[in-house]
Amino acid sequence: MTKHSRHERVKRAEQSERMRQVEAAYGDRVPQATAEAFALAVQRARERGPEPPPADMAPGTQPRPPRPGHEPRPPKEPARSKRRW
Repeated sequence: MTKHSRHERVKRAEQSERMRQVEAAYGDRVPQATAEAFALAVQRARERGPEPPPADMAPGTQPRPPRPGHEPRPPKEPARSKRRW
């Protein structure tokens, strides 16, 4: 566990309190219907819970296709001998 100095803990507590004040002031300026719709959306998201983890992929499968212009290079052809014998 990380230890934090008393000054850092006090500073974080002050920042948290200031953020609560800012959020409350913002909430007072938002129209009531918008605030209720937002609160309902947040409640539904919390009830839904986290998304399930993605299915396991086959070994060696790239998780994403390459970006355009960054495709993998084709393998080089073996160098031919300069001798003609």
